[in-house]
Amino acid sequence: MFRDLLPPLNDHNLPYPDTIHPIVVHFVIAMVLFAVLCDGIGYFTKNPRLNEVGWWNLVFATVSIFIAIIFGQVEAGLATPYAAAAGDLNLHTLIGWSLSGILAVITGWRYIIRQQTPESLPAAYIGMNVILTGIIVFQTYLGDKLVWVYGLHTEAVVEAARGGLLQ
Repeated sequence: MFRDLLPPLNDHNLPYPDTIHPIVVHFVIAMVLFAVLCDGIGYFTKNPRLNEVGWWNLVFATVSIFIAIIFGQVEAGLATPYAAAAGDLNLHTLIGWSLSGILAVITGWRYIIRQQTPESLPAAYIGMNVILTGIIVFQTYLGDKLVWVYGLHTEAVVEAARGGLLQ
C-alpha cells in the first residue's frame, strides 16, 4: 500500500512537519491576482510595462499551480476527510485541476497576445481575467473552509479521526 512507503505520519497526519499546499498556493493566488491587477491597470492607462509585469506573474503562477496541485493531492489523500468535509474537498480538488488547465490556456493566449500586440490587451482578455479572479476567489473560499471549518490536518481532527470519532 502507498502509505507503507511513507515515513511515519505526525500529529497533522503528514510525513513532514506541516502542510505545504497552502504555502505554495498562496504564491499562486498572489501572482494571479497581481497579474490581473497589472493587466487591468495597464489596459486602462495604456502602460505596456504593466502588461510585461502581468505576463511574468502569469507565467510563474502557471508553473506554480502544478506544484500546488501535487502537494494538494498528497495532503488531500492523507487528510482522511470525514463525510461532512468530503464534498467540499472533492469540489476543491476538481476546481484546482480545472484552474490549472484554465490558467495554462489563459497563459497561452496571453503569450500569443504578447507576440502580436505587446503594447495592448484586448477587452476579451480583460473580461476573462475577471472570470479567472472569480474562480480564484471561490477556490480560496473552499480551501479556507477545509482548514478553518472542517479542520483538515489540524491535530484535534486528526486525533478524532484516528480514534474513530469521525465518520
